Amino acid sequence: MSSLAFTLPDGTRRTVTVTRLLNAGYAGRSQDDVAAHVAELAELGVPAPSTTPALYPVAPYLAQQTGSVPAQHGRTSGEAEWALVVDDTGDLLLTAACDHTDRELEAYGVAWSKNAGPDVLAGQAWRLADVADRVDSLTLRAWVTGEDGTEELIQDSTAAELLTPHHWAEVLRERGELEPGTVLISGTVPMRHGVDQFAGRWRVQLADPSTGNEISLGYDVVRMPEPIG
Repeated sequence: MSSLAFTLPDGTRRTVTVTRLLNAGYAGRSQDDVAAHVAELAELGVPAPSTTPALYPVAPYLAQQTGSVPAQHGRTSGEAEWALVVDDTGDLLLTAACDHTDRELEAYGVAWSKNAGPDVLAGQAWRLADVADRVDSLTLRAWVTGEDGTEELIQDSTAAELLTPHHWAEVLRERGELEPGTVLISGTVPMRHGVDQFAGRWRVQLADPSTGNEISLGYDVVRMPEPIG
C-alpha cells in the first residue's frame, strides 16, 4: 500500500491509503481508433488484448507522488493520464497522472509492463463533482525533456478522447470496487510522431480552460546502475 495526499483548490487536504490500483488500457472513446492502435502495436510485437477497453491490476505501492523514477534501461517512458481517486472519505477526486511503462517488457505482456514502473500522481486534485459538467473540455498534455535540456510537447489532447471518469466509476461500482483506497488511471492519448518518448524527464498537465486552474506533475527518469552477476 501507499499513502497519498492531495490539496484541493480551496486549500483543504485529502488523503488516500491506496489498497487497489487499476490501469485502464485501450480506453479511447472511439473504439475504431482503439482497434487501429491495437493493430499498430501488434506490428511492434505488443500482444493484443483479449477485450477493449482493458483493465490491469497494479501493485498498490506503485501509486506514488515522486519527483524521480528509477529505470533499469533506456526504453521506459511515461503516458499522460488522469486518475480517479476514491479518497479516505469516499469522495471522488480527479488528478493528473503519468503511467511510467517499461516498453521492452510491454512486448511480452502489457500487464507485466504496468507493474514494472510507478504510476506518478500529482499533489493537487479536484473533486470530480466540481468539474463533472465540463470533464470533456479538460486538457491533457505532456512534455518530455531530452539530453539537450529542451522541453518538447509530446501529448496534447482533451479528456474527450478517453472514456469518462463517470464511466469508470460505474464500472468500479459494478465490481464492488468504488471504495476508499481505489485509484484508477485512465489510459492515455496519442503521442506526437517524431518526438522521442525515451526522455530524461516527463511533465504532465491536466488543465481546466474554463477556470484557468491546472494540476501538474513532473519527474526525472534516473538510470539505475548496471546489475552485477
